[in-house]
Amino acid sequence: MDTNSEKRWLRLMRFGRSVGCHQKSCRSFFYKNYQFPLCARCTGIFIGELLIAPIVLIIGYNNMYLNIVLFLVMVLDGSLQYFHVLQSNNIRRLITGVGAGYALTSTFVWLMIKIIHII
Repeated sequence: MDTNSEKRWLRLMRFGRSVGCHQKSCRSFFYKNYQFPLCARCTGIFIGELLIAPIVLIIGYNNMYLNIVLFLVMVLDGSLQYFHVLQSNNIRRLITGVGAGYALTSTFVWLMIKIIHII
């Protein structure tokens, strides 16, 4: 690692901690020996919030039942792992995180539209 790469990586890791990610290495992806600043699940949530939700929201599709299911799938996966019922893996964490990220952003936009209509 050169010093510039090291400094960038440390800044990204501080960002990951500041948004509340636990950053466990066993639950994170690596690229060229650098750990992602967010764990696999938080990476998925971030992807869902930034990429998938806006694209779907532009199309105009928003289903609150789907949002609830997507969020609960992530909670279920995390709970099963927490209670040692079923060990999750980084791909499953990423996928459930993407769904939850979409659901959170979609629900937030839906709520903001409702509030604007009331005002």
